[in-house]
Amino acid sequence: MAKKGGDTTVKRQLAPSFWKVRRKQGQFVVRARPGPHPKAICYPLGILLRDVLKVGQSMEEVKRMLNDGKVSVDGVVRRSIGWPVGLMDIVELIPLSQAFRLVPKDRNILVPVPLSKRTEKNQKLLRVTLRKKIKGEKTQYGFHDGKTLIANEQYSVGDSCLFDLSNKEVKSHMKLEKGSIVLVTKGENAGSIGKIEEIRDGLFSLPKRTVISFGDRSVELPVQMVMLVGVEEPIIQVS
Repeated sequence: MAKKGGDTTVKRQLAPSFWKVRRKQGQFVVRARPGPHPKAICYPLGILLRDVLKVGQSMEEVKRMLNDGKVSVDGVVRRSIGWPVGLMDIVELIPLSQAFRLVPKDRNILVPVPLSKRTEKNQKLLRVTLRKKIKGEKTQYGFHDGKTLIANEQYSVGDSCLFDLSNKEVKSHMKLEKGSIVLVTKGENAGSIGKIEEIRDGLFSLPKRTVISFGDRSVELPVQMVMLVGVEEPIIQVS
């Protein structure tokens, strides 16, 4: 009989290095489902709850929690242990009234940071990753978490939008430019917050780059490795 559907597990030894799982505890672990984030830079919801947040001692306990509708991601109740959660996603433990934002921190590309203000759970930063003209002379934008938007406002790839999860609308827009505050999302500087000193145009063999200052040092990084989080300071909690 033919196999139906994709694999739901992955070998622990082959799981992304940032996953906080015990590599020798067993052979397999939950695989992230196809969804809003690439599997190499996201957590399956079940792994995040059991191994990172430690709200369940076993995957069966986590499954019951999800089936009972006790966990939401970006304001939507999710019931799959494989649902992918990634950069800037808001995970809320509904019975405990606790919410976490996934951000890079201390060289780890995804760390759940507890939100100190209740209003923060409705605010999410989106990085513009796509811009194209569509039928009717309209402009469609794509964001890093798979969301799309048709708008009259002019955004550029690399800009950030503050999105209201409760009203499903963009509250404000920030342009990627000199003097902006950015968060490094990948590499050895992941989690560092700095100011853009210069933006260098891409060349045939080099992508568009930013020169970022971190106090007494400066680093040149591709724009794909940074996310705009504010003008003078971060407009949302990222640490």
